[in-house]
Amino acid sequence: MPQLAAAALAVVLLGAACSDATTGTTLPPDPATILEASAEVMGDIDYVRFTIERGGAPIYIDTADALAFEDAEGRFAAPSSADAIVTIKVTSLTTKIGAVAIDGETWLSNPITGTFEPAPVGYNLDPATLFDPEEGWRPLLASGLVDVELVGLERREGGEFYHLRGTADRERIGIITAGLVDDQDVVLDIWIDPETGYVREAEFITIYRGEETTWRLAFSD
Repeated sequence: MPQLAAAALAVVLLGAACSDATTGTTLPPDPATILEASAEVMGDIDYVRFTIERGGAPIYIDTADALAFEDAEGRFAAPSSADAIVTIKVTSLTTKIGAVAIDGETWLSNPITGTFEPAPVGYNLDPATLFDPEEGWRPLLASGLVDVELVGLERREGGEFYHLRGTADRERIGIITAGLVDDQDVVLDIWIDPETGYVREAEFITIYRGEETTWRLAFSD
């Protein structure tokens, strides 16, 4: 079953398509208008590539605090399928494992055999939740941010984007980090395409056991 799931997901992801066509107009520099447009398009994503990068204090993806998350690079296909290559650190050893998530079930590749196996109880990384239209980016952008300000139009990798800053609700930040962060509100910086409304980057800092953990999420295709 796990190998079939991985193969099926590959077909879904290869067959998925995402139109990044622009509207031909630029969103006005108003935070409420930008967030409204972004919530709509981020909730309707068919396919996207994503990266999640962590720095600073470790974050563990298992209840035994044995597997420290380093970064992940993956793909999402609507409505609820995702795969990713996840870099983890076990004591002083860094390794990569594959993760496949389909309809709420997750499989991980065995680092020794490469065979996909059901994720153990307590595993806390489901990349498909980032783009769930009812739980992920759409509700965060629509109602999960407070004290939002437009920092400006800034050049980042790939072009110029609106930079917004606001405080994100702890429940929503937990979902858009695929379950890696919970139980705290954070100041969230996001960069949004002024023509399409897509979120291109997000950065924030969390506190874990008294130490800072830095986060960066990026989206493309």
